[in-house]
Amino acid sequence: MNTSIGVKALTAKPSSLIRSDYNAFSTMCHAGKEPILITRNGESDLVVMSHETYNDLIDRLRLTAELIEADRELYSDVSTIPAETVFSELREMLHEQAQD
Repeated sequence: MNTSIGVKALTAKPSSLIRSDYNAFSTMCHAGKEPILITRNGESDLVVMSHETYNDLIDRLRLTAELIEADRELYSDVSTIPAETVFSELREMLHEQAQD
């Protein structure tokens, strides 16, 4: 059974720890900033993390998805606009706004 994220293995803790000392378990989740594998009867059962760690994970997943989409667009048949053209148009728009 693979219990790793990338190359780093998850910290495994028995489910009894949550029942016996929730505060210590919560502190461990917040301090480690990594998901924790919860086992039940010696088998992998759940993966738990702090809310902050969860939000960081979701942010990284969203960024990864955006980068993948950008790569697809870059390497697809869709034509791109040269940076020179984009900056020229931006300067023109800013100049027009400054005159208003």
